[in-house]
Amino acid sequence: MTYVVTDACIRCKYMDCVEVCPVDCFYEGENMLVINPSECIDCGVCEPECPAEAILPDTESGLEKWLELNTTFSAQWPNVTRKGDQTPADADEHKGETGKYDKYFSAEPGAGD
Repeated sequence: MTYVVTDACIRCKYMDCVEVCPVDCFYEGENMLVINPSECIDCGVCEPECPAEAILPDTESGLEKWLELNTTFSAQWPNVTRKGDQTPADADEHKGETGKYDKYFSAEPGAGD
């Protein structure tokens, strides 16, 4: 098992999860984070820290797409180990919005640490 970041993170990117991760397995895209499934130790401390409720265990049904996306982009995007000022100013406006992957997903990397 591992945890994955879903489209609920897109345009929110609060990054509270990054601060508590003991193995630094988060990677930063332009407008969302992903978890490297090979590095995640399944501790679960990140899940309750996410205000957008974007982090879920991959054992939940229907998350295959997100496991693949997290695997792919954690290999391409820079590692991020601390919360910075990357949270978008309009993050709260996008919290809970549906269909964010199709509307806003960007494959561009973020700044990382």
